[in-house]
Amino acid sequence: MTIAPGVDEDAVEELSRNMGLISNTHDVVAVLAKAKAEAVAAMPESFGGLVLGCDSQLDFEGESLGKPHDPQVAIDRWKRMRGKSGVLYSGHWLIDNRDYKPGQAAAATGKVSSTTVHFDYISDAEIEAYVATGEPLKVAGAFTIDGLGGAFLRSIEGDAHTVIGISLSVLRELTLQLGVEYTSMWNRA
Repeated sequence: MTIAPGVDEDAVEELSRNMGLISNTHDVVAVLAKAKAEAVAAMPESFGGLVLGCDSQLDFEGESLGKPHDPQVAIDRWKRMRGKSGVLYSGHWLIDNRDYKPGQAAAATGKVSSTTVHFDYISDAEIEAYVATGEPLKVAGAFTIDGLGGAFLRSIEGDAHTVIGISLSVLRELTLQLGVEYTSMWNRA
């Protein structure tokens, strides 16, 4: 089941930065993934299960790039990124809410994965056509690997699932840390 955490990501990031908890993209996605997981873990519909919070951002030339939301932001971003490379970070935070007890902290663990993304050199017309689809407005870094934007990536170095937003190998590692056999979560119906 998917539950929207309702976390104000900008506020969490600003507060965390002011508290000295984050100084780079790695830290940003770790803090946001944890905040999202903790928000959902407090909801009754999550009691009795595992809760995974994730967040992704692209570190490009020292700047953390989340979802652009605005078409002009996405166009400007793509004009900067084309022909260059960035590192996509995905934060994962897993909470074991299977034995939920009010007031008692649940076991939790987290990890950040990263993958280097090499952008192809694409024309202004291709950028504008891509942004017009709306796809890059709702995703970290303004691109996808598993959608229309995949054609504009020259290559990646690392785990493709990190770019999609959930590294399956990291998820497996986190479940094992919490004593949950990964294969026990497979739907065998």
